[in-house]
Amino acid sequence: MKNFGSVSIDKFQGKLDDDAIKHLLSRTLFGFSPKNITQFSGNTLTQAIDAIIKKSPTALPPINYYESVTKDTTGVALGQTWVNATYGDGTINTRRKISLKAWWMQLMLNQETTINEKMILFWQNHFSTELNSYGDARMGYKFLEVIRKNALGDFKSMVKEITLDPAMLLYLNGNSNTKTAPDENYGRELQELFTLGKGPNSKYTESDVKMAAKVLTGYRVLREPVSSYFDSTKHDTTDKTFSDFFGNKVIKGQSGDAGKNELDELLTMIFATNEVSLYIMRRLYIFFFYYDITDEVEKNFIVPLAKIFKDSNYEILPVLKVMFASKHFFDLELRGCLIKSPVDHLVGSMKLLEPSWPVFQNFIYESYLLANDLVAVTDKGQQSLLDPPNVAGWPAYYQAPVFHEIWINASTLPERAKFTDNMIAKGLKRNNQAIVFDSFSMAKKLKKPADPNALISELVFLFFHVPLSPKLLLDLKKDILLEGQASDYYWTEIWDEAINKPTNASLAMVTTRLKKLITYLMDLPEFQLS
Repeated sequence: MKNFGSVSIDKFQGKLDDDAIKHLLSRTLFGFSPKNITQFSGNTLTQAIDAIIKKSPTALPPINYYESVTKDTTGVALGQTWVNATYGDGTINTRRKISLKAWWMQLMLNQETTINEKMILFWQNHFSTELNSYGDARMGYKFLEVIRKNALGDFKSMVKEITLDPAMLLYLNGNSNTKTAPDENYGRELQELFTLGKGPNSKYTESDVKMAAKVLTGYRVLREPVSSYFDSTKHDTTDKTFSDFFGNKVIKGQSGDAGKNELDELLTMIFATNEVSLYIMRRLYIFFFYYDITDEVEKNFIVPLAKIFKDSNYEILPVLKVMFASKHFFDLELRGCLIKSPVDHLVGSMKLLEPSWPVFQNFIYESYLLANDLVAVTDKGQQSLLDPPNVAGWPAYYQAPVFHEIWINASTLPERAKFTDNMIAKGLKRNNQAIVFDSFSMAKKLKKPADPNALISELVFLFFHVPLSPKLLLDLKKDILLEGQASDYYWTEIWDEAINKPTNASLAMVTTRLKKLITYLMDLPEFQLS
């Protein structure tokens, strides 16, 4: 349990120094580059929040990257999008799945300094579906676009769009929910996972699940073109009576096309409760702050935020602005207390290292395959994009009591180190091309790279959110930068030579030691914390 100071939604009044900026960027973005710290240095808190809490520009859709062909069998040309094409066959669909995940990875790697991409991941986990279950890459794109469009907007509208989304209709059996064979799957998860949660005062009943299922009968998926529609002949036209948790609300059964109106009534009824706003605030807190919601946090942070959320007609942006400008967010106890997710670790490492991407002979093909290689890294870390393990999402965001500790185990921790070690040593290679890290270029961007103490201090600031022992830092300087020499000037001398009189030998001496130092730092357990 964290020992917080007073918890409230009051605005942070302290100085937005570089440590505070680093904390803000690490939680709201997928990592940051050294220049991002400089970018926000000198900003007021309001200026920083306004810059971060905004929507990114509309992204161009994923494309046909396929090897050595100009068109696929559905007529989609190399470099053109497939999102509105016909299905084709299993081979084409598999390639499109790769394209979709690689596309999203590229958007995260190239994110502007906004929260948009991280909110998209938050909602994709919240409204969990599995691409490998519903299968169609085009549906995966459309599902992600619903989230992308609404990520910082109206939560209630997003819930309705998700309810009618083809991927969700297939994933939770909405497509087979009829008046003669009602399926409770989506009606249950709509309440238990997507809106109300399982909090102590969320007292909907099994009967409410059954009634919701009846309201939701009749929706169908059309596969060509991918869309959903309402079939009134499959809809249950009887009255649906809900429990006293919903004020014994009766949704009158409607016939014909008017049956669609029952969904709006259902959502209005659900969103009239206080539990929706409370539940979503708890979910945001666990994702962005910490997994342990104490009684004080619930009373003085979750409850007032929930009121803002409900009073704002479930607009997400007003809540985020208050959350990330709060005194509580900048509490020292919250800094470095979360274990990075696999996506945070991978993208954050890439942002810190700022490797150069090669100039490809076949840019479309090679860039997508390299991005997919990075997707494979998060898969090994047990966070597969668009494929959470089940409808509840990734366990790290809900599985008590361990929560984020789930990310680290005997399999995933070595994979994290393997990725950063390889990226530093030789880059990520594909067909004789590579994403390459240049340790010399990185060091030259630091303020005092010729001073071994300052160099290590700056790297530690960038890489860590918790302090390292002074003895460890001294040992790193002596053993790696000085290689056993007594004087700090030894490093200064070889650095100056590499800058002013560069030779292969002088550059190799500096580069080798820098790579060894950075590798060691990124392999430390503390690097896993955000």
